[in-house]
Amino acid sequence: MKCLFGQSYYLIFDPKLYAAMKPYPPLGTLYAASAIREAGHDVALFDAMLAQSESEWEAALNQHQPQIAIIYEDNFNYLSKMCLGRMRQAALTMIDMAKKRGCIVIVCGSDATDHPTIFLDGGADYVLLGEGEETLIELMTSLSGKSETSPEAIMGVQSAKTLLPVRRPAMRDIDKLPMPAWDLIDVARYEEIWLARHGYFSMNLVTTRGCPYHCNWCAKPIWGQRYNVHSPQTIVKQMKHLHDTYGVSHIWFADDIMGLKPNWIESFADLLQAEKLKMPFKCLSRADLLVRGETITSLARANCEIVWIGAESGSQRILDAMEKGTTIAQIREAAGRLQAAGVGVAFFLQFGYPSETRDELDMTLNLVRECMPDDIGMSVSYPLPGTTFYDRVKDQLGTRDHWEHSDDLAMLYAGPFSTAFYRHLHITLHKEFRSRKTWRKLIGKAPKTHVLDEKPVSLRDVLAMVYHTLTLPLARRKLRSLEKAPHVGIGMITGGMDYASASVPSPQDG
Repeated sequence: MKCLFGQSYYLIFDPKLYAAMKPYPPLGTLYAASAIREAGHDVALFDAMLAQSESEWEAALNQHQPQIAIIYEDNFNYLSKMCLGRMRQAALTMIDMAKKRGCIVIVCGSDATDHPTIFLDGGADYVLLGEGEETLIELMTSLSGKSETSPEAIMGVQSAKTLLPVRRPAMRDIDKLPMPAWDLIDVARYEEIWLARHGYFSMNLVTTRGCPYHCNWCAKPIWGQRYNVHSPQTIVKQMKHLHDTYGVSHIWFADDIMGLKPNWIESFADLLQAEKLKMPFKCLSRADLLVRGETITSLARANCEIVWIGAESGSQRILDAMEKGTTIAQIREAAGRLQAAGVGVAFFLQFGYPSETRDELDMTLNLVRECMPDDIGMSVSYPLPGTTFYDRVKDQLGTRDHWEHSDDLAMLYAGPFSTAFYRHLHITLHKEFRSRKTWRKLIGKAPKTHVLDEKPVSLRDVLAMVYHTLTLPLARRKLRSLEKAPHVGIGMITGGMDYASASVPSPQDG
């Protein structure tokens, strides 16, 4: 059958990440397209990442005239797991366009798994629950008439006719999947953007599907608590293919935690050295895993550029409330040892967890000052279906339960402080962090890591440091005033409630 794959994450609809311009192909979609092509179907792919609007999907439908339109979200992109409102709107628009052309429409992804009826009501014929490749192959076999099994009888398929949908268990041997279908995307365009904006060419891979840890705010609609791991041999083979075929010089490992199995990182480093393959990479990990054994040494041997750690908070009480399973001491140790080994470290920070006090917020700021990571990312606690955290606050959510884009920072529930407070905290935190970082580089106290985006201090950097240093006291004073503002969860705002009572910025505030 003729199939057109697509996904609904449009970089242009996410202002913060569009400005950063570090686009990555939809890896999950590429895996699924490769599996369906291997099963004998005629496959084309529309890549929304670099598209300007849904009209380009319409053009692809007109060009390829598919029988089946498959909107298959990239489950390895954390932004897809966040189920951003603008991207859901795009998916529903794409469904409508495909239905008007007589296509059978299949949808797979985190948002569709959590809310299948939204997409079925929007016109989709089938929603794939959880991991999609095996389910999609069976469904395509049924739709092509090569199987007498009805679509509704296939495990993992939900339609308007399905009474009791059953999730399919996740694949265990993920090495049996064919290599992602990179040939279906415009790799040269990605390369052009990366080289022009950053001076190197990065692509994405995953070593692991799923995560076994129990952070109670982390949504796991696709794999639940299970995880399965590619062999180091498979990953090195994929890296070599990207390097030799497309000239890729850098990798982002997009899994929740890279190489979860014991000694995986060590074996990976050995294989890379045996192949004499030097490709810097960034990845995500946990402080408690990093401080064990030879993990950090092996990451350095493998030419790791930077590791992002879910530090979250400088308060042990908050980490325990999150069921994070890590300690402040482990975060400090991991950061220090990584930088000492020449590997950069970055912190994900999460503010606004229920009952967090201002003193505990300051503990997080102090942790950043003490460890001085190479980069930081700030968010506020974000309730997603299927999590313990969501169950605790769902009665406060009202009609709005998702962000529109990744830089929204809206407090959807009645957290410790208002949305305006946290948005201004983001400004204040980055003023201080960037100023301190530039100053440390100027006086020669910055660690000597191999972070590719690090540049020598320029006059512009110095002027920015001076500006941020001078305006920081005013920013802190404004933060203290916002701390006292009354607030509710932004999801509870209705037409009868004005901006001031909700303590969110008014349109006049910009």
